[in-house]
Amino acid sequence: MTHFLQDILRQPEELQRTIEILTGRNEAGRGAVDAATAAIRTARHVYLTGIGSSWHAALNVSVLFHRRAYPVYFADAAELLTFATFPKDSAMILISRSGKSTEIVQLAAKALRAGVNVIGITNAPEGTLAKEAHIAIVVPVAFDHAISVNTYTTLALAAGMLAHRVIQEGNGSEEPPSGEAGTREPPLPLSEAHNKEKRQQAPALQTASSEYRGGLQSPPEACEAQRERQGRPPRDGELAESLSRAIAEAGRAIPRWQEQVAASIWLAPHSTTYFLARGPSLGSAYESRLIWEEGVKTPATAMGTGAFRHGPQEIVGEGVRFGVWIDGALMREPDLAVARDLRKLGARVMLIGQKLPDDAGDLVFQLPAIPAEWQFLIDIIPAQLAAERLARLSGVDCDSFRLSSYVVEDQGGLLPKEAGKNEQERSRRTRKRGPRV
Repeated sequence: MTHFLQDILRQPEELQRTIEILTGRNEAGRGAVDAATAAIRTARHVYLTGIGSSWHAALNVSVLFHRRAYPVYFADAAELLTFATFPKDSAMILISRSGKSTEIVQLAAKALRAGVNVIGITNAPEGTLAKEAHIAIVVPVAFDHAISVNTYTTLALAAGMLAHRVIQEGNGSEEPPSGEAGTREPPLPLSEAHNKEKRQQAPALQTASSEYRGGLQSPPEACEAQRERQGRPPRDGELAESLSRAIAEAGRAIPRWQEQVAASIWLAPHSTTYFLARGPSLGSAYESRLIWEEGVKTPATAMGTGAFRHGPQEIVGEGVRFGVWIDGALMREPDLAVARDLRKLGARVMLIGQKLPDDAGDLVFQLPAIPAEWQFLIDIIPAQLAAERLARLSGVDCDSFRLSSYVVEDQGGLLPKEAGKNEQERSRRTRKRGPRV
């Protein structure tokens, strides 16, 4: 058994443990989430970022904010580091498994210098991010052997729980006293007057946004929007119970999914593969692309299902592989139509979603019931299983990296050691002949 598969199989257990850490009343994790929630609610600008798998986790979670009319600035950490200037009345959610990646470390330092309230979500308490952030939400898990599996999903869960707490209204939870574990002190930047104005405006903004969405949707989706307007996000306990139940069901489904993978004609070494998704599963598509690159050692690409229909569909042909995620509530019929047309054009289609027709694809993974906005927690597992199997069929080692570092701690180049030797040689030659003027 590969280390990659071992990491996949322990994923449900790690997710269950993370829920306990983040929702237990006496846990430090809950206190850090409370402090981070308060910091975000009092910020005028909120940034959500990461890099690599952590960026994919942030991509999934961004939908939780946006669908509740709580906009966040979402960008890759390397782009923010190089091309952004931050206003002082901001909060930044930085996601990183190790907390040591060079872009994360430098971005955190840049944000701190700008007076930004930095919130770190990480798996490593000893990492720079956990030590330097004003508030650190630490999710302790056994690190994966190589490909990010448990670190990816547990960080997505932690970021999702934070988003859930922020968008709740009147949850009645108390903010932690200053100096509680996992937090530091800096004064939050906005005045109480601004906070009051923001709270007063939020319900009207949410209603207007929901009405606009409902007016653009087909009747079933308009009904879904109406239900959203009438309801609020579930309480922490309700959400934790719902997610825990879905994760347990996903764990029990893994043997069946493995049998499907073993018997499927969808898996083909050295094939062209596109991953398509929308909303809360878009990060799963991007993460699958990364898994194909890291584990199967073969090119792949990922994009939104809607974006694919604006030109990229010209590549569809005999034998091209597609992985398509179907949302639990929205755009289901249009995306099932995309899957049907892809198959008519000769492509092979893997579908992942809830309550799917069994004959809708060449490989169809049925997910257990889970709130649609949280489907990303479990809809990556079938893709992970498929990647592990395809790596073995392709005769490649999914447990090692040829070029990538487990933690990227420098910038520039692909071969750090050679780059270092070249730089040393250039320095030596410069010292010998003197500086060029």
